[in-house]
Amino acid sequence: MNTTLSVLLLVNAAFNVVAWPRFWERVRRDERARDASGRPTRFLIVHAVLIGAALVLAVISAIVGVIGLFG
Repeated sequence: MNTTLSVLLLVNAAFNVVAWPRFWERVRRDERARDASGRPTRFLIVHAVLIGAALVLAVISAIVGVIGLFG
């Protein structure tokens, strides 16, 4: 069971590392990301925070998954 959960955490981490940066590119290019003077809008800031949190959780999942497999 421990191995299964560790593998699940590693798959979760891999998915997040692949999916979120691609989503960030779409958010960054969205017309709602910047106002008329080029400053970041709340749309961009909120998505940046959410994506950053998801990537931090991915790193934590990867670390815990590796510890679960080899620790």
